[in-house]
Amino acid sequence: MLTKKTEKLKVTRKKNKIVGDTTRVITRLHIPDDRHRIVKIIRRIMSLSETASRNLIAQVLADFSERHEDIGHIFEQNLNAVKEYLPRDTMPDDVQKDLIGAYFTKEYSIESAALFNPSIVPHPNQTHLKKGSLRFIMSLRATGEGHISSIVFRSGVLDRKNRFTFDPISDFVETPNLHLDPVYKRSPFRFKLSEMGSGNEITAHILTQLPDDFTYNELLEKIRMLSAKPVFPETQQNRTFEVMRWLADSNYQVHFHADHRISERVIFPVSKNESRGIEDARFVQFFNENGEFVYYATYTAYNGITILPQLIETKDFVTFNIVTLNGKAVQNKGMALFPRKIRGRYAMLSRQDGENNHIMFSDNIHFWQKSKIIQEPEYPWEFIQIGNCGSPLETNEGWIVLTHGVGPMRQYCIGAILLDLENPEKIIARLDEPLLTPHEEEREGYVPNVVYSCGAIIHNNELVIPYAMSDINSGIATVDVRNLIHCMRAAY
Repeated sequence: MLTKKTEKLKVTRKKNKIVGDTTRVITRLHIPDDRHRIVKIIRRIMSLSETASRNLIAQVLADFSERHEDIGHIFEQNLNAVKEYLPRDTMPDDVQKDLIGAYFTKEYSIESAALFNPSIVPHPNQTHLKKGSLRFIMSLRATGEGHISSIVFRSGVLDRKNRFTFDPISDFVETPNLHLDPVYKRSPFRFKLSEMGSGNEITAHILTQLPDDFTYNELLEKIRMLSAKPVFPETQQNRTFEVMRWLADSNYQVHFHADHRISERVIFPVSKNESRGIEDARFVQFFNENGEFVYYATYTAYNGITILPQLIETKDFVTFNIVTLNGKAVQNKGMALFPRKIRGRYAMLSRQDGENNHIMFSDNIHFWQKSKIIQEPEYPWEFIQIGNCGSPLETNEGWIVLTHGVGPMRQYCIGAILLDLENPEKIIARLDEPLLTPHEEEREGYVPNVVYSCGAIIHNNELVIPYAMSDINSGIATVDVRNLIHCMRAAY
């Protein structure tokens, strides 16, 4: 029962530390900014003698084949990316093809700068475990060269005493097969273009020529036709085409090998909208009314100038569907879904105005139009701004929501509030003091004085909180759920 604080809050920091590993590398296409140089590079490669070519590719394979599972396939893919620049009068042989692919390939260390902002959910497979244990999946924001962020995963088991055992991390990192969204709905596509400020006579001209359900290639064909025979000013047309392709590229599916470890999987930016990173994914295990579950994650796509809220959907952490979120209420960062519908509607927390905690409801998980402030900064440690630290967690007493607050010297702390189960617009209790404040050894990093989480879990009556330390590494803390709630101040 919530009355007044009668206990001292006891938070335990685990010894587990989750740190980045610079040896975890993926390959990326390596194209010079000046594409005219591509022809010159290819000519230089093809001018090598047969012996020099064979010796060079042998050295490349010796240096890199054990760092990637199928380096030959990677070279073939990247060769195809520059095939239009190949000389028309001479066909490269197999060795030259491999070399061309190698020259237009580079390694990228996904975790070289940081591994932070974790969230944790139950693994879809809970078989063959000891009593009281839970298998989990942890997502993290990995940051490498150029501060480009991606999503990586770890897995393991929590035993009955909430001791962590992490699964071995694979030596390899896998980038997935990419499939652009096979079918687009014309009405939502038009709606999103308008919302982005790009709905105009050009988009109307193209969309009216497309069926209600159209494919990516059908869209590109209509763009190509209008480009070949312009009806509108070409500069305006080209700008509109770029936005339409940008939106289409932001809806896609990625698929990994099911027989590979989850630690091999990395969701790396693939669309122009994500060119500067995928930030702060908040995963949640969502239960439908029929008892079946699916995993959702909200994240922020960033292109260096603007952000675009996105939604990930997966049932198995092998195939991921990525789509844009739509509506006036999803124009900012930090959205977190409730793990079930409330009164028949989806519910989500957000920081719509960059300062306060908001809540919103929708009949359609992809469209969010209105939000309402449920919490404003109240204490000195959160005077700058507050927001959520992941999806709400259901207890008999209410929804536990971890919050973050920003205070003097841009110090981030983690707090907690309790929302009414069936009316989560209502805060029924909250902590007066932070749950977690940066310790001395946690305050040094890329962004000093920060503790932050993107999602916790309740297991064996404890709240298990993976959290970032100054945007560089991650740790884990636990607190007894009853102790946490009893230490909250009633809000009524």
